[in-house]
Formats: sequence, C-alpha cells, structure tokens
Amino acid sequence: MKKITLILTTFFFILSLHAQVRLANIFSDNMILQANQKIKIWGYAPAGEKVKIRLGDQEKTTISKKNGTWMVEFPPLDYGENFDMQITGADNECEIRNILTGDVWLCSGQSNMAMTVNGDGGQVYNYKNEVSAANYPEIRSFKVVPNISSKSGVEVKGEWEICSPQTVSNFSAVAYFYAREIYENTGIPIGIINSSWGGTDIETWMSMDAFRKLPGKFRNKYNHAQVGDIEAILNRNEKNRKAFEEIVANDTGMKEQWYDSEFPDTSWELIPTPQGWSNTHLASFDGVVWFKHDFVVADNDANSKTILSLGKIDDNDITWINGVKIGETRGAGVDRVYSIPSGVLREGKNSIVIKVIDVIREGGFTGEKDDLFIEIADGKYNLAGEWQYKKSIETNGISYEEFTPNLYYGLLYNAMIDPLKDFAIKGVIWYQGENNAGQAFNYRTLFPTLINDWRSKWGYEFPFYWVQLASFMQKAKTPPETDSWAELREAQTLTLSVNKTGQAITTDIGDANDIHPKNKQDVGKRLAAIALNKDYGRKEIVYSGPTFKSAIKNNDRIIVSFDQKALGLQVANKYGYIEGFSIAGVDQKFVWAKAYLDDKDRVVVYSDKVKNPVAVRYCWSINPDVNLFNSAGLPASPFRTDNWKIASEN
Repeated sequence: MKKITLILTTFFFILSLHAQVRLANIFSDNMILQANQKIKIWGYAPAGEKVKIRLGDQEKTTISKKNGTWMVEFPPLDYGENFDMQITGADNECEIRNILTGDVWLCSGQSNMAMTVNGDGGQVYNYKNEVSAANYPEIRSFKVVPNISSKSGVEVKGEWEICSPQTVSNFSAVAYFYAREIYENTGIPIGIINSSWGGTDIETWMSMDAFRKLPGKFRNKYNHAQVGDIEAILNRNEKNRKAFEEIVANDTGMKEQWYDSEFPDTSWELIPTPQGWSNTHLASFDGVVWFKHDFVVADNDANSKTILSLGKIDDNDITWINGVKIGETRGAGVDRVYSIPSGVLREGKNSIVIKVIDVIREGGFTGEKDDLFIEIADGKYNLAGEWQYKKSIETNGISYEEFTPNLYYGLLYNAMIDPLKDFAIKGVIWYQGENNAGQAFNYRTLFPTLINDWRSKWGYEFPFYWVQLASFMQKAKTPPETDSWAELREAQTLTLSVNKTGQAITTDIGDANDIHPKNKQDVGKRLAAIALNKDYGRKEIVYSGPTFKSAIKNNDRIIVSFDQKALGLQVANKYGYIEGFSIAGVDQKFVWAKAYLDDKDRVVVYSDKVKNPVAVRYCWSINPDVNLFNSAGLPASPFRTDNWKIASEN
C-alpha cells in the first residue's frame, strides 16, 4: 500500500484556510457537470461575504454562512452545453473554464477500480495502442486523491483532466473503457470520478449513519472509538511513529542483507508458521523479525508463472525470493499475494525471506494454513510448517497504531465520498469485494446497505452497477467444499434484488496468476452494456449473460433452465461439452458433472457417481471453468440450486 499522508481536520480548521472566495476542489477547468439535473455549486468565503456565481448565461448571488461556506443551485442544463463559470467575492474573482454538460459516473471500489491504464496494478492489454488512440476530448476524469477522515467536512483533492494520449495513463482503466463505450454509442460527454483505494473493505466506504443501523455482529468487526478517540490516536501515533521508524531504520537484517539466500548465518531458530506471535515467546515483541523458508522447484517449473500467497501478516512485510524483492505490503488486514517475475525461481532449492515489522500488539503470520502457499504451473504447494526466524531489532515499548482505511467504519466514506454528495451524478460503477471474501455471507447485508446509503446521501435513486469478482488462482481439481470467492459472488448476485442495479460477470476474463487482470477493456464494455440498455434506451444491446431460472430433477439428471439467453445458449467447446458444473446427492458431497444442451435450450447435468442428485452448482470456485455463454458472447452467471449452509455463514 502506498504511504498516504493522513489528513484529519476539523471543519473550522478548513475554514481558516479560506480567506478569499473560492470553489470547492471538485470544480476545476475542463470539468463535466451532470445534465438534466439541478446543479449545486458551492465553495468558501469569509463569513457574511456576498458571492456572485455566473454559470454560462445564468447568475446567482448568495451570502457566505457563519461557518464560511456558501452554496447555490442552478436549474438543469441540457446535454452538450459548453461554458465557463465565474465566482466573484468582495476581494477576488476566480474562473473555471471549458465546462461541458453530460453524464457523470462515480467509479469506486478497491484496487481493480483503482488500477490505471498504466500504473497501479500494471498496464492493460494492448497498452500502447490504447494510449495512442485515446483522443476523446469529451471524456474527462477527476481522480480523487486517496485520503481518510474520521468525520465529514473535509474536501477532496484532485483536478479534472481531458482524455488524451498524454493523460489517459492516469485514468482508472475500468472507468475509462466504460466511459469510452458509452461515449462511442451515444455521443454524450462522459465524466468519470475515480474515488477508489486498493485493499479496502466495503465497511470503510459506508457512512456512520449506515453503520449505526447494522446489527451488532457487523459492528463488532471494528473498533468502537469515537471521533475524539481516533484523533487522539493519530496525535499520539505521529509522535510514536517517528520514534519507531528511527529505531527500525537501524535494522541489522537490512544492513547485513539477510534477504540474500546465501547469507552465511546458522543462528536462525524454528517456529511453526503461520501463527500470530501472541502464543509464542514473541508475544511481547514489537519490532522487526525475519523469516526464512526453503522450497524445491522442478526444472520444468522454474520459468513458469508463479504466485506466492502469504495470507495476512501483522503488520507490514517486505518479501524476497532468492534475494530478489517481489513485494511489500503495509497493514495487518491485507492478504499478501505476490506474482513472482520470470527468472527469479531456479531449479532445485529456492529461498523465501520475509521481513516482518510489527508495530503494535499481535504480530506475525495471522492468516490460515491454506493461505500460505506457492502456486507453480499446475501445482499448488502449501508452505505451512516449520520456518526459520531471527529477531533483528526490538522497539522496547515504542509502538503505534498502523492506521489503515479498514480500521474503522466510514474513513473513506468521510474523505472520498461524502464530499461529493452534492455533486450531481448519473450513477455509480463499483469494483470491490476481494477484501470481504472471508465474510461473504455478511456481504449480503453490507452491499445493499452501502447502495441504499449512498443513494440516501445524494437524495435520489441513481443506477448502481458493479463487477462480479473475476477468476483467480489455480483451478480446483475437485469441487471445493468451501470457496470464499464463490460465496462472495453469490452475495453480489443476490444484491441484484435492489432496484436499478446491474452486474458484469467476469469469470471468463480473469487471470489465474494476477488478482488484477489486464483485460479491463471487456470489463468496461460489459458494464457499459448494462448502462446502455437500462439508461440510454439501447434495448437491442444484450447486457447480461445467462442467469439461473429453474432446476428440475429427472431421474438421475437435473435439467437447468436459464433467463437472459439472447438468441440461445452457446457452448465454447467443439464437442458441446459444458464445463464448470458439479452435482451432489443428499450427502452434500459434490463431484464434477457432465453437462450438455438439450433440444429445448436447457442444460442437462448428471454424473455416474451420483444416482439420486438433489443439487447442482455452476462456476462454484475461485477460478472456475467457463464455457457456457449466450448468443451475445456473455458468460453464464455462477449459481447454486441448494441452500445448504456455507462456510462464511454465521
């Protein structure tokens, strides 16, 4: 996670910075305002000052309030207007130039939304051609600078940019391809506001109003500090953080290069891994501890694409393989999944070295045993067991709270969503869920709550569309008894019961070796298809793949019917074999099933191993086999016909 300066300010501190009239930061040159909706314009000025706002050929006058804020409202404007805006106060005037009216979409979530065309998460497919062709002066982006806040009243930072080969690299890839598809089909200017942060839970994007309405089991996941407590923590933390970092800067391990796999030292001790330090003799230790583990790679696997999964580490880590740094992460609540570059592994013995920095309380590897593995080619090798460790430097009681967006409810809502609630938008696109997979059942409540929460803040029921989790990791050799990503996908699908929502399925375009798939073009197109059909009158555009309709038992087979078939179901297999289905009897033991299309455009599912089937599942794994589509080429949505208890249910 990038180191972000945390700005937690009171409202009156903000006001002290505004001695002259000015606009809120969301307003800048080259912006797009939402057409066909009332337009609110706001900003800051000394209390009691008269402020004149001219928008095109319309003019409004207001008086700044005692708290130094002002706001006016203009009637709706038509699409495609182009004008400037002037703000005049007692002592100064400011102007915003080259404003367009069109549709503005708020784009939010975690790293797959944050991933830029070139940058965070890596380059998209066909990157050079995409950049050189990005001449769309009527597509414009505002990237909200990542920030957290314990209360509302802060401002977003950023500026509007016109889409061009010089700027598009910094655009959210999903948002850009979404905007491009809509623009090319409608000619309407499109604004995208990218307000996203990688590795974040859905809870931090929800307001405290929504938080207070949730049952206790949801609130118990988080600390219950009040705003004053949070600010006290931050004030104390800043002092302790500086002292802590001064100490760990003298880390012996870095000076002596313990990450070198050939480092000649036999004084390492053994410790079962994964486990937190609280149950070991490291229980009272804060500081730096190094871990080392060797594993063997066969000759034919040495140049294969490889993933290293470490699960959660408390609090921060830097990880090397064979002396090559492959990644680092800050924050205890984040799963570590690192791609290993080609050429790092070698035939025979390889060495993982991890520098773990514990800043307070629990430390070490706090994930599950199944989260600690290396995936090479078609093999997945668990790394749980005895590791070597070596203490480097202890901070002797100096510690601080590693303050992340996931520590409390609402930190990102307050800083990155609430400041936008008076800015009219067409709707929202959302890409998040990886971080909540471990609590997938709770997501059934949290996700609809977030949607309704945001709509209540804007004051109207805007469209809200999202990306279902893409495929990732190794394919399952047998139907998994539990799969957190499959359960999270189900929670996302269930949220379609909320009005004016839509879901883009991406299980066919993920990447087994990268949690950030590079094919963001199809993601944007699939989201745009939903909007074009539902919001832009393009009913001829198919926006969904096949969705489960019903299942009927017929002797030893289950016959599945679908909605959203377009002109019919299609199988991407020259022999007509449908993959991705599993089937079970009353014993609830699933096996892979055979499946085919019958003459009524239904799927017949069976297995010689299950004579009396009662349930089927489709694409029920983190990386399923996908070859069932409709005639528009959109994949079938994952589903299950049973209602048996799942792992995340509690």
